[in-house]
Amino acid sequence: MRNPVPVATGLYEKRKAVFPRQIDGKFRRLKWAIMAVTLTIYYATPWLRWDRGPYAPNQAVLIDLAHRRFYMFAIEIWPQEFYFVAGLLIMAGIGLFLVTSAVGRAWCGYACPQTVWTDLFQHVDRFIDGDRNAQMRLAKAPWGPEKVAKRGLKWSIYLAISFWTGGAWIMYFADAPSLVREFWAGQAAPVAYATVAVLTGVTFWFGGFMREQVCIYMCPWPRIQTAMLDEKSLLVTYKDWRGEPRASVKATKADPAGKFGDCIDCNQCVAVCPTGIDIREGPQIGCITCALCIDACDRVMGQVGRPRGLIDYATLEDAAREQAGAPPTPHLKLIWHPRTLVYLGIWSAIGAGLLFALGARQHLDLAVQKDRNPPFMRLSDGSVRNAWTFKLKNMEGRPRRMTIALEGLPGAVMWTDTMGRDQAARHFTEEVPADTIEPVRVYVSAPRGTGEGEIAFTMTAQDKEGGSDRVETRFDAPGGGHDGEGDDR
Repeated sequence: MRNPVPVATGLYEKRKAVFPRQIDGKFRRLKWAIMAVTLTIYYATPWLRWDRGPYAPNQAVLIDLAHRRFYMFAIEIWPQEFYFVAGLLIMAGIGLFLVTSAVGRAWCGYACPQTVWTDLFQHVDRFIDGDRNAQMRLAKAPWGPEKVAKRGLKWSIYLAISFWTGGAWIMYFADAPSLVREFWAGQAAPVAYATVAVLTGVTFWFGGFMREQVCIYMCPWPRIQTAMLDEKSLLVTYKDWRGEPRASVKATKADPAGKFGDCIDCNQCVAVCPTGIDIREGPQIGCITCALCIDACDRVMGQVGRPRGLIDYATLEDAAREQAGAPPTPHLKLIWHPRTLVYLGIWSAIGAGLLFALGARQHLDLAVQKDRNPPFMRLSDGSVRNAWTFKLKNMEGRPRRMTIALEGLPGAVMWTDTMGRDQAARHFTEEVPADTIEPVRVYVSAPRGTGEGEIAFTMTAQDKEGGSDRVETRFDAPGGGHDGEGDDR
């Protein structure tokens, strides 16, 4: 018996280049609109201005890492308010669950950055190389002057788009006009040049060359979505009971018994797919639900005089009903099922909570930190002194006068490092600069014989907007069980 000759096999299948054909239809026009909107938002937002007064930046959307602020139009987020950012991230995650529950992988097909930039680069391919057949011929052609020229021009456009993309990103972290001037003058921070270089390379490689491989192999979201889909999820579906068995138009006309299905095996659904899959093989991880195959199939069905919808958005439940003879359910009705409503309710509740917290928050805050070593000091006249470090927070874009008052502890007075003890009183006024946390050293002195007890400090804004904050703390005195005390004579 002969020994079989071993066949060398690779661990990974070699990538087959995808050359999607241009198609027109309602879903292609929807992709055009979403791509235009998302790219406009990304590139134009750093240039929008928003007047916050003379003490705050006027860029509408700015992540100011140097001053630990996040500005979004009229909203200003401070570091201690990170729960707003966390809430927005949670809303974004639940929003993805909501979209997946309602319309499957529509995020991947229309709004994902990888999809948007890949689509943009594919239009560059068509502009330089031509449509699908011309691209395939050029890819197989040997290197020559024409191919070198076209590749050089196309990759130069890729690089320009990628550089613009990386440059737009850093503008979210600094004033855009100033940063652009500094960047081209060679005066920007090294991290700006490094960030632009990295993002330029990533966009160039992912959008220009890896494309569908990012969606199929690198991105974890398709795996998560697959676990979330069920028989009520709206998917791009090939109705095999209607399309099979396949046959050409000529073979179908020659068949008086009508044993063939509506699919004429033209492969237009495969030709227009940006990931190169065949939707007729059923749901698969490579399908990003862009619905371009629906546009292609509907056009072919119209040309051969057959009803549209051989490939269409449908749920497994509705597909089974349609196969049994029932009319297809309108898409808007298929969206609203219990799981979608639950996601929508959670998403709306979080959004409402964030809006309430945003509207109810005060633009001033008082934080106090008491000295612990020593907890008190006995002064030469017998009085007892405690010390605190106050942090007066002004979240307005202008300076504000704040009055800090002492509550409780009869006979006690307070003063600061800038006042002196001879000006001690039950309250003092401090000017807090715009958009600042002002540290103030505060001392409270109580008469001889005062015992320890609870006191409070209140801070009140002295302007028409008003607002106040109150903090309770403790005054320490001899006899309170402390191990030691200071003595200031």
